[in-house]
Amino acid sequence: MGADARRVILDRVRAALGDREPPPAPDAGLASPLPAEDLVDLLVDRLVDYRARVSIVGPEAAGAAVAALLAEAGAEQAVVPPGLPAQWRPAGVAVVEDAPGIGARDLDALGHVVTGCALAVADTGSLVFDHGAGQGRRALTLVPDHHVCLVREDQIVGSLTDAFRALADAGTAGRPVTFVSGPSATSDIELRRVEGVHGPRLLDVVIVADRAERDGPAPG
Repeated sequence: MGADARRVILDRVRAALGDREPPPAPDAGLASPLPAEDLVDLLVDRLVDYRARVSIVGPEAAGAAVAALLAEAGAEQAVVPPGLPAQWRPAGVAVVEDAPGIGARDLDALGHVVTGCALAVADTGSLVFDHGAGQGRRALTLVPDHHVCLVREDQIVGSLTDAFRALADAGTAGRPVTFVSGPSATSDIELRRVEGVHGPRLLDVVIVADRAERDGPAPG
């Protein structure tokens, strides 16, 4: 179709529409009105539904919570990405700083990883990584069998619309973005759930909140 033909068609469309109001933006009115505390509760509900294990702790207890989860999983060592806050690094295990020389086989053998995230989406129970400082490369969220992810309360957003707004800078910079909703899972031909086929079999989420701690993980 030539340029003149396209112009004729578009002119006819404009004439047919006349002075109608433009449709609302796709994200209009979708931002969550929930207060921060309700966002935490909604995120926990979604994560538990996905069979993740969830703990809510104060900032001073984050490192101890991570160490306890790793000990419960029998970990002797864990990979951490560059930039992970010092107070989130677990005691009692050998901490392996991720580096370019650590390949997928190495990550699989190490078996445990501790990371932060870019944000979490309460409505979908998704953890989102733009692979900045403290989050590491995509392989860290996909290869080790056990992933411990820390989420600050102020990183929780209500909806995917809010998440895409917050991730605008990552998109502009060309960084990859990874959404994780629960442990890796699929179903076989008889609809039996199988976990750990193409990612972590066990996902522990530690929500770091300023409000009072809740004892122990929520049931997974």
